[in-house]
Amino acid sequence: MPGSTADTSPALAFAGVSKAYGTTRALDELTLEVRRGELFGLVGGNGAGKTTLIKCLLDFCEVDRGEIRLFGVSHRLTASRRELAFLPERFNPPYYLTGRDFLRYMAEMHRISYDGKRVAETFARLDLDSGALMKPVRDYSKGMTQKLGLAACLLSGKAVQVLDEPTSGLDPKARALLKRELKALRGAGGTVFFSSHALADVEEICDRMAVLHGGRLRFAGTPAELVARYGGAGVEAAFLECIEVSATA
Repeated sequence: MPGSTADTSPALAFAGVSKAYGTTRALDELTLEVRRGELFGLVGGNGAGKTTLIKCLLDFCEVDRGEIRLFGVSHRLTASRRELAFLPERFNPPYYLTGRDFLRYMAEMHRISYDGKRVAETFARLDLDSGALMKPVRDYSKGMTQKLGLAACLLSGKAVQVLDEPTSGLDPKARALLKRELKALRGAGGTVFFSSHALADVEEICDRMAVLHGGRLRFAGTPAELVARYGGAGVEAAFLECIEVSATA
């Protein structure tokens, strides 16, 4: 069981994972581990393989080679994802549902009770007006929609949160509040695995990070280790040097 002191397997483990679409190799022999209780950032340019890796993890697409395990259990078993909550990059909840209807539906999916008090508290922490609960999702702005998806993940209580570009559409205040929530999740022993183009956010909050480029893992370690290896004034400069070196290797 996740969280068992007798079980020391990582939260997520990718071993030699490869995936191709026709002649395009989206992932190439990728091996990576995400430890329990850490904030882990996955970075790379468009087409680097980040979303493909997440899709493989969720069994949305089949890997060509390699193995993925969640808490030591193969991703090919549906039960392996019972402790996982997911927010896709392009989150589009059913437009005809109200915010409350959507959260009730997600509570059923996660097999938890809908708790109005917890919902109100979570909305407040994400700076989302509780009045949005009664509005249909079609009337939400992009930022409101994103906050609704994040609220559903936070309310799930799952041990692992997999978030694909979670700050998309968020204003600076909402981004700051989300980072506070992610830190709180880690403080409570949760694991967060998220992809991001916001390198400053990764540098600020992540315990470790991975750089993908051309479907290959180019770096895995702490943000400070990335800077130490590739130089520059911070993670952004080090990231650029990392992928430039990769392109000529």
